[in-house]
Amino acid sequence: MSIDPTIKRLALVVGGGPAPGINGVISAVTIEACNRGIEVFGIEDGYKWLANGEALKAINEGIAKRGGEENFKWLVRHDDDLNPTHIVRLTKEDVKQVYYRGGSLLRTSRTNPSKNREHMDNVIELCKRMCFDAIVSIGGDDTAYTASQVYKAYKESGGYIRVAHVPKTIDNDLPLPGSTPTFGFETARHYGAAVARNLAEDARTTSRWYLVVSMGRAAGHLALGVGKAAAATLTIIPEEFGLDLETKKPKAIKIKQLTDILVGAMIKRHAHNRPYGVIVLAEGLIESIKDELKIILDNTGGKYGNYETDDFGHLRLGEIGVGNLLRDLLNERLVKPKSAKAARLHEMLGYAIEPVGISTTLVSKDLGYELRCADPIPFDIEYTRDLGYSAVKFLHTPQAMEFGAIIGFIDGGMKPMKFEDMLDPRTKRMQTRLVNIKGEGFQVAMEYMIRLEKSDFDDAKELRKLAEYIKKTPEQFRGEFGYLVGA
Repeated sequence: MSIDPTIKRLALVVGGGPAPGINGVISAVTIEACNRGIEVFGIEDGYKWLANGEALKAINEGIAKRGGEENFKWLVRHDDDLNPTHIVRLTKEDVKQVYYRGGSLLRTSRTNPSKNREHMDNVIELCKRMCFDAIVSIGGDDTAYTASQVYKAYKESGGYIRVAHVPKTIDNDLPLPGSTPTFGFETARHYGAAVARNLAEDARTTSRWYLVVSMGRAAGHLALGVGKAAAATLTIIPEEFGLDLETKKPKAIKIKQLTDILVGAMIKRHAHNRPYGVIVLAEGLIESIKDELKIILDNTGGKYGNYETDDFGHLRLGEIGVGNLLRDLLNERLVKPKSAKAARLHEMLGYAIEPVGISTTLVSKDLGYELRCADPIPFDIEYTRDLGYSAVKFLHTPQAMEFGAIIGFIDGGMKPMKFEDMLDPRTKRMQTRLVNIKGEGFQVAMEYMIRLEKSDFDDAKELRKLAEYIKKTPEQFRGEFGYLVGA
């Protein structure tokens, strides 16, 4: 098959959740493409309107009214009205001032056309109708998989299209070479740490505790980064409990173990006359306790949300009041008298909860949505310009005529990575980059946290101090909390 090496039209699409810097990629891709004489078209709301066929229908109607396929000058971007095609022509003038703004000029969605053959056919037909020679997609590993399937389906249909995917997530859990971050992470950590520091001062001033639940479905990078930068009292991430050898994911844990770690840290702080603190928890811990979580959600009448999944099969963590759930469970472990309903719930979970007798104010704070559309810090502004430029540059290389790629920017240079090398054909996802709990980065974090340690149980004076604070004997305290540290 003869392939035309020139690129005349390029489509830009954003999928998945927002991340600071999306507009930087959109800006850089558009400017570089326009500089190379390429027409750029932005797809609004991810693959939503392409998959359901509405964009194709509107384009066909527009062509019939306004001219043939060669005339798409009428796809002008407007902020004040709904574009029925959901496709807009982008110029340098449209994007020159958006690189420092949060959000997405093209908006985004989690629509997954690869799950439905008709939806994928709609996407391919639209791309052919618009005569797109190339696609730049921006998103996480789910959007990367969709991009790979568009590339594959296009070839299977007898056509050809170049595809470059720019990886983004504030979770920093995509397997880019070395310690290269995903764009958006540094900005999210920056603003997340500022929030946590403010809460730490409020906690000290008012003698209360804050439970901060940080986004990070599959890995604890953001939670750990926020906790370390804000000098949080304690940070807990899923990786610290070890990996399941079969699934390569963090091991499942019990709610009792999680709450006991939190209570142990609080006892230690209170016993040393510091009855306050900030605890940062990775939301991925909910995945680690999801068997018990389903029992709780099914038996609390929607108080904490419902057990729902998205188009990619992920548990919708945003639909669950993670912070409130953990706050209430922790309150029951501290001092709150158990109701008959609570007692029955714990009986279903398989263990009883005995309050330790600490009276304190506990406030939950979910941290994530306010970070995703923040204005990017200089690191991500520069980084996304590099990525956008590199995506267009890759599309003009001979390699782009041989394979679709995920674009990395490593040691100051572009690194295109083949879809088939990065995506697991079984899971349809990239391998998750987990926090290295054996590295110095995590060891430093542990050294600066306040939590029960084996040395607390080996030191008779310290053990007695902790035990007496909750009116226990040293032996009783060891029996209740010693399992956490192997004491």
